Amino acid sequence: MKFKRDKKLLFCSLILAASLLFSGCQNVDLDSGASSSYSKTNEQADQSTDAGNVSEKNGNAAAKEDADRQQAFDQTTIPAYSGQPYVEVNSNTPFFADSELTTKAFEHYSNLDSLGRCGVAYANICKDIMPSEKRGPIGMVKPSGWKTVKYDNVDGLYLYNRCHLVGFQLAGENANERNLITGTRYLNVDGMLPFENMVADYVKETEHHVLYRVTPVFTESNLVASGVLMEARSVEDDGIEFCVYCYNVQPGIEINYATGDSQLSSDPDTTTENITSDTDNPSGELDNTYVINENTHKFHKPECSSVQQMNSSNRKEYTGSRQDLINKGYEPCQSCKP
Repeated sequence: MKFKRDKKLLFCSLILAASLLFSGCQNVDLDSGASSSYSKTNEQADQSTDAGNVSEKNGNAAAKEDADRQQAFDQTTIPAYSGQPYVEVNSNTPFFADSELTTKAFEHYSNLDSLGRCGVAYANICKDIMPSEKRGPIGMVKPSGWKTVKYDNVDGLYLYNRCHLVGFQLAGENANERNLITGTRYLNVDGMLPFENMVADYVKETEHHVLYRVTPVFTESNLVASGVLMEARSVEDDGIEFCVYCYNVQPGIEINYATGDSQLSSDPDTTTENITSDTDNPSGELDNTYVINENTHKFHKPECSSVQQMNSSNRKEYTGSRQDLINKGYEPCQSCKP
């Protein structure tokens, strides 16, 4: 009986010891896990708080910007083109918030979308970002919907220009594909240029800052913009303020905005007697800059290696069309193929 009783006590002791051991192991694991989890959770909480604050700030700004953008870019409120290159939007008042007013220089160019189209270009125009060098070639950039085509009834012959959203004279952005759209000569010269000149002259005279935003407006999946919304507001005073929509049209020409194709309005079956295509100007650039050799009568791209080897007495910079150089008797370099 004593043996059985001792055996029973031993058995109970073993069970109790195992229970305590198991409980202790669990406590260690739980304490360790809780400690690790607590530390990680606090770190994540701190990061989440910081990220949340930034996200909330950016989200609020983005929401406001989207709301403003919808109001500004509602094409149903833009009247059809009626012979004027631009029309005032929102009573000619830009959609900038007072909180955006700053004297800090900046530039922002949206990434191209899935169709290769430009988005909003936004900058604070000031002397700090204006160009200090001459404009270089941009013929290597092919904006969405780009076609090289000439018409006799277009000033300069070429229907399309590579239009800077933020003009080169304002920010010095040259061959930036995120800042170049396919725009008509009419949009470039009659629509956008007067406003660019206005801002450039103001900044040079006052050395003040101008918030400047240009938004290309595309309809659905069109590759060519219907027009651009241009907004500007001077920071230090009321010297500059405008909000206009410039039409991407060309009087006398019908444009297929989905593809960039075009034809004379008066003659849908226009032949090559009226239109000249890419063969006349492979670079597609109305005013390209070349380097000519007056001895060999060849012309080169400025970055061509032959330019560095050229005798300075024979070297000359030329700005104009490729075809004009050929008409003057110059031949394109076979290396850089300008």
